[in-house]
Amino acid sequence: MIKVNSSYNNLNHKGMNVARNFFFICIMFISNTCQANGVDNVAVKGLIARIAPAWSNDIVIENLHSDKDVFELNWINGRLVIKGNNSNSMAVGFNYYLKYYCRTDVTWYSADKIELPLKMPELNGTIRRKTNYADRFFLNYCTYGYSMPWWSWNDWERLIDWMALNGVNMPLAITGQEAVWYNVWRKLGLSDKQIRSYFTGPAYLPWHRMANIDGWDSPLPQSWITGQLNLQKKIIARERSLGMKPVLPAFAGHVPEALKSKFPDAKITSLGQWGDFPEKYHSSFLDPLDPLFKKIQRLFLKEQTRLFGTDHIYGADPFNEVTPPSWEPSYLATVSRTIYHSMTEVDSSAIWLQMGWIFYYNRKNWTDLRIDSFLTAIPRGKMILLDYFAEKKEVWKQTNSFYGQPYLWCYLGNFGGNTMLAGNLSEVESRMDDAFKNGGSNLSGVGCTLEGLDMNPGVYEYVLEKAWNDTPTDINKWIRNWAIRRCGEANKNVEKAWELLFSKIYISPADNHSSLITTRPTLKKKARWFSNINYNNSDLLEAWRLMLTSRNQKRATYRFDIVNIGRQFLENYFINLKAEFITDYEHKDLQALVSDSIRMIDLINDLDKLVATQPSLLLGKWLKDAGNMGKNKSEQLYFRKDARNILTTWGGQGQSLNDYANRSWSGLLKDFYATRWKMFINGVITAVKANIPFDEKAFQAEVTAFEWQWVQDDKSFADEPWGDAIKISEELFKKYNDKPEKNIIKK
Repeated sequence: MIKVNSSYNNLNHKGMNVARNFFFICIMFISNTCQANGVDNVAVKGLIARIAPAWSNDIVIENLHSDKDVFELNWINGRLVIKGNNSNSMAVGFNYYLKYYCRTDVTWYSADKIELPLKMPELNGTIRRKTNYADRFFLNYCTYGYSMPWWSWNDWERLIDWMALNGVNMPLAITGQEAVWYNVWRKLGLSDKQIRSYFTGPAYLPWHRMANIDGWDSPLPQSWITGQLNLQKKIIARERSLGMKPVLPAFAGHVPEALKSKFPDAKITSLGQWGDFPEKYHSSFLDPLDPLFKKIQRLFLKEQTRLFGTDHIYGADPFNEVTPPSWEPSYLATVSRTIYHSMTEVDSSAIWLQMGWIFYYNRKNWTDLRIDSFLTAIPRGKMILLDYFAEKKEVWKQTNSFYGQPYLWCYLGNFGGNTMLAGNLSEVESRMDDAFKNGGSNLSGVGCTLEGLDMNPGVYEYVLEKAWNDTPTDINKWIRNWAIRRCGEANKNVEKAWELLFSKIYISPADNHSSLITTRPTLKKKARWFSNINYNNSDLLEAWRLMLTSRNQKRATYRFDIVNIGRQFLENYFINLKAEFITDYEHKDLQALVSDSIRMIDLINDLDKLVATQPSLLLGKWLKDAGNMGKNKSEQLYFRKDARNILTTWGGQGQSLNDYANRSWSGLLKDFYATRWKMFINGVITAVKANIPFDEKAFQAEVTAFEWQWVQDDKSFADEPWGDAIKISEELFKKYNDKPEKNIIKK
């Protein structure tokens, strides 16, 4: 077990019994004090045991009194001593030791093995870090649809550990809320059928919870509702034990349309179209000024607290990507004030957490006066704003630092769970330093609001770590340390590779978020969700070459990075091949078109083979996990269809969000994207043979029908990784390094 204090081992034999009794009294006092000050010794011990079980006897935890979050590391009598003012700070301290002494990066995926040195590295002197930022937020409503809808407790346990290690103490915790709402709507007279038909399919629940769509892919099975209820209880218990305050939802006005039948005089209106879903899927909104609003808020918060407890922070986001009933500033202020008071009437300590995304997304209508009215209607300090996409647009600069309300600088970094290299450490560093200096005293923390757990974990770790740095970060030093812990050893070529990646490749925000391969084919120069890269692909090839020189070929993080870099290079290379294909079509060069088509499909197959080596890049695993949610064959089919739909057509056939959640996964590449490209290629070649123009409109109709049929089909795909990541990477590097076209892509 992990020792709370090592002083007992140094006691002289003389007076041992007296000393032992005194010691255990002290231990009990320290333990009680730790609990009272936010330190759960059992939870911290459990975290350490999960990460480094062989070291448990050699790690000591001690409480450290401080009015700010702080950790301290020492090496005493052959043991690592971790001090902290709470469980979360201790976890951050432990992670500091893992990163900078053990050369280990603990990932957020449960399938990734944690690799540690055989012997614990010793520390010289004392290491102490504190943070001036009390709030460290993580997750996004969308993450629950794009990454986590099929997660089991095993997946959640690793993510919670990762959050604790990286200092997250304010996680979004919206799992299981349908169980709460089910009980509320039943109390208000709705039937089981009405309620479960109001909910959406599991992967779409984030947008239902944000009042964007109702009823899509319904009815939601009761087994899902019950299973998620039980899962949420485990999630929030673990999060709280590790010093976190889970952000639970509150009522913001979203109600079932069927509620009109029970309350015909209530002011319930449609929020209108979102994502071009038909009217039957539009969400309904209860005016906060209606007396029924407070009644529902009371029922919901009381039921939620009964089931999950509370940490008094509630997420509520009225009007997310939809239009309010009125834009009058006085109305917006009244709505805001009413929502807040409806919370405090149930929980006098309630704090409202609100996404700042709406002020970025619909800035044209959210004028300064309207934002001011909406925010200042709440007592200062009782609302926290998330500056959601600050790496691209800092809303705090447009709103006089959110008019005095506390806010968090947040890095988004990923849309749709897409697979791409994106992020800019220099820009992030500059913007965060500027916010720390000039953002006002109401800047209360930082956050990561990623839509999907994606390809760029380093940037998220950088943002969260920066909250613990009092001075500007030495980016080059940070990159070198990152390279060492991902590889597991000091390797000059690997360090050069990461320096090259962060200086020349990671230079764009995530809104350029799609591969050309994963977009629907077209002769047009501009494809949906895709923007050309703004760097030389030869630089990425060089980074790949440098990475492949490492001899430490067993580490999971290194192998993932090798595959991920190669994935991006091949996807970029495909841009060249498609451009040549279009040129040859324009020249009516049939022989060249046939040659082009062979290379294009061959590359997609190579890409599928490469990513198949990684457990996090398998369509089969996504579908298997979805099917595992089902209690019978019918439910298993339902969940797998829901899982296929969100990745491809997103909604119905030809829906406007088609391909929004595209990703380069094995199985998806070879069976879905490659098929679309084959259809496109065959159509173009057939047109050239017939000496007629390619019929783009007819092709789009044909491919739309294929996509919808693919969603209906219940195919099986490999759910375990296969192939040697290094061997395949080396083969593909050699194959494509010899291609003369590799440097065509230019800035």
